[in-house]
Amino acid sequence: MFAQKQKSNNSWYDALPKIELHVHLEGAIPHKVLFGLFQKYGGDPSIPNVETLAKRFEYKNFPHFIETWSWKNQFLREYEDFTFIAEHTARDMASQNIRYAELFFSPSLFSRIGLGVQELVAGVRKGLSLVPEINIALIADLVRDYGPESEIKTLQALNEVKDYGVIGIGIGGSEQKYPPNPFEKLYRQARNMGFRTNAHAGEAAGPESIWGAIHRLEADRIGHGTRIHEDPELLEYIAEQQIPIELCPMSNVRTGIVKKIEDHPIRKYFERGLIISVNTDDPKMFNTSLADEYRLLVQNCGFSKQEICKIILLGIKSSWLPEEKKKFLVKEFEEEFSWKSIMDE
Repeated sequence: MFAQKQKSNNSWYDALPKIELHVHLEGAIPHKVLFGLFQKYGGDPSIPNVETLAKRFEYKNFPHFIETWSWKNQFLREYEDFTFIAEHTARDMASQNIRYAELFFSPSLFSRIGLGVQELVAGVRKGLSLVPEINIALIADLVRDYGPESEIKTLQALNEVKDYGVIGIGIGGSEQKYPPNPFEKLYRQARNMGFRTNAHAGEAAGPESIWGAIHRLEADRIGHGTRIHEDPELLEYIAEQQIPIELCPMSNVRTGIVKKIEDHPIRKYFERGLIISVNTDDPKMFNTSLADEYRLLVQNCGFSKQEICKIILLGIKSSWLPEEKKKFLVKEFEEEFSWKSIMDE
């Protein structure tokens, strides 16, 4: 199931087998692929080439990032576009030796331009199925800006296409404007339907957003959780309850949530015993990769390569894979030469 990807790299970080739990399809589109969609739909005069497109993905703050996210989405208009980006995103991830991923996608954003939720899911899965080198499950990222009643309709449509590998739901969007509490009913319905649950919290809003995601939404995992440390009681609670946290260090730097990588609380969380994973969030919009994230943590945050391997195992632990498949993946990773060469030191 987890096909091994052999690469010739000069970098230990590149060669390392990887898992990713917090990455958005629409933010992981390779730049050449996205530029092809620009051209398909008449282009944008401010983006004459791929190089200018890359420079477009620089942000003043989190709201500016959300604005840029919406700007990019105007070039995703047809079901075939989602098959196209899903295939090439999966190929890009496989080339990085990512073996398993839980990939967010945002059907609600595109139902508003007339794309059916179920047809869009089918289009995404069609593209992913063309890349057997990586196993990718899907998480529907609902949009808090649209309100709970609208997103309950999206949830009901998703429930009918779970067989396409939609294993969970989350809630993203403008966290600083829309607290989690109104979505309590939606999350209860999602659990009753058999979905696992995530919530973006503690990114653009503070600890109160995380408390709401835990107590009101009863989320299985917290997306980001960057600001947990602002509330010592919350930090202790998450450590004691072993609630998994999906950290996205360079995303937080790019959107101004933290000023620089050295300021990120990941080291504090790791030492406190939190179940953390390292993720890229929107890698092509933040000019990052998992290899880059690991390298920066070693170079700037006091992590050893052995500790990076431990974090990857924590990611497997907090994934939504069945237990027997988690064990299989751990065994596969530990047998890799890049892994053994470090752990045997």
